[in-house]
Amino acid sequence: MPMPISYSCALITGASSGLGEEFAVQIAPRAEHLVLVARRESLLAEVADRIRGRFPHVVVTVFAFDLSRSNGREQLLEALSAAGLVPDLLINNAGLGDYGEFASAEWSKLESMLRVNIEALTHLTHRLVPEMIRSGRGAVIQVSSLASALPIPDFAVYAATKAYVTSFSEALRIELREHGIPVLAVCPGPVKTEFGGVARRGEGAREMPAKQSFYVPKAQVVAESLSALERDAARIYPGLRTRVAAMALRSLPMVVLRLVMGFRPRRA
Repeated sequence: MPMPISYSCALITGASSGLGEEFAVQIAPRAEHLVLVARRESLLAEVADRIRGRFPHVVVTVFAFDLSRSNGREQLLEALSAAGLVPDLLINNAGLGDYGEFASAEWSKLESMLRVNIEALTHLTHRLVPEMIRSGRGAVIQVSSLASALPIPDFAVYAATKAYVTSFSEALRIELREHGIPVLAVCPGPVKTEFGGVARRGEGAREMPAKQSFYVPKAQVVAESLSALERDAARIYPGLRTRVAAMALRSLPMVVLRLVMGFRPRRA
């Protein structure tokens, strides 16, 4: 078994709940400093207090910024600089979804999703990776999705944003290989978090169709992801069923995927 990697400063976006909170909990034993970022300051403070209680050796700093806004990201980067914090582990976990037909979507929600899932992830990576290169140490985890493997009706924009994340991660990994900086794309299937509730449109809207047997506990997703990072894996599909599904999807030509997705249960 590989030895756990130690980090001087780990930055996690979307850290107020779900996978982001779980990443913080599981990384805490191997980090000197955690930087937790999300919009909801009160929830971030609660997460920070729980981590301090369990892991007294860890310094935890919280920053409440809206990453969908460029000025929010700049304020975060300025705050990091002012505090002398230089992350050597970046976990771009923040993400949004929208479940429903594209034509009836609210543009404001789609715009926020594009800005968080693509723009914020790319912006923070662009600003923080150069210092990793200069210092000769660092690692990047990009939280993508099994949805990145195929076009999904009623989830069209979300799946497309995650296809970007996976492709970007693979290319960045090649670029950073010579610097010894691993890049991991985490591609989970369904996970019990707030994501599904936020993605739904309005009260009483249908859940995204997914069999309960495909859900993977968030603790397992994070544990498998950190193990994959230690192995210097390029991509991880947490959970056996998710891995099998990913293998099957990657083996199918697009003409077959179109037919399969045409029979997928629809929201309408």
